[in-house]
Amino acid sequence: MSIIAYKITRLSIVPFSTQAGTLDEMTRGLPYGFYTTFSTLAGGTKVLGLSAHLRRLYHPAAEIGLNPAVNEAALRAQVASLVKINLPDESRVRLILTKHDGAIYIGIQPFSPLPEAVYRDGVQVISANIARGAPRVKGTDFITKSVEQRKLVQGAIFEVLLTHHGKILEGMTSNFYAIKERTLITARSGILLGVTRRVVLRLARGQGMSIEYRAPVLSQRFDESFLTSSSRGIVPIISISQNPVGQGQVGDWTKKLMRAYANYIESRCEPI
Repeated sequence: MSIIAYKITRLSIVPFSTQAGTLDEMTRGLPYGFYTTFSTLAGGTKVLGLSAHLRRLYHPAAEIGLNPAVNEAALRAQVASLVKINLPDESRVRLILTKHDGAIYIGIQPFSPLPEAVYRDGVQVISANIARGAPRVKGTDFITKSVEQRKLVQGAIFEVLLTHHGKILEGMTSNFYAIKERTLITARSGILLGVTRRVVLRLARGQGMSIEYRAPVLSQRFDESFLTSSSRGIVPIISISQNPVGQGQVGDWTKKLMRAYANYIESRCEPI
């Protein structure tokens, strides 16, 4: 899908020419910085957890004394205006705050939801021995560092899980969860704390599940597992590195959480 890009400086917002075919390719061609990615909902008017997404840019910038080209309110206004370009489709948006000079790049492409079969039948994932250098900061350097692993996402492989010492930390572009009986198991350290993750943990408690904060062991057999991300919601996993999860089909707890999540975003999405 084609990407429309803009650069915001302290003086102006101008179209930014890019030949990139993906947002990752675009990002790798820009100076190092902080980034966040999300998709719009409700005809380009809402985003789940937009405030949290913007904090991924402005908080680390404040910690190093970096003055962004525009403030959060101005950036919101620009995003609200630019996503109209893709209507009636929703948009997938990446915001990059460069560490060099505080300029902000906006990459926008039409967003198409995943096929229903993904949520109905589940996906296959594999693992790789790689982790983020600074997991609490969503830095663009990780996109460059993980370029070879990202190439593995093709064909039937939906995602690559990041592992360390045989334990699953997160997905390349997602958070990871395992389920044993009625306990949800997910890492709390060594990972990027996803925006959707906070919602799902709250929903899990509301469904009567207990939460165990630890990195699931890759060799352990799980009853169910799934991943989450802002653009994809809850995606069931049916196999990890060709080993079936549970019965090799989407489990009951995952289905409950998917229904609860769908209801949540209907009522709780944040206006841009």
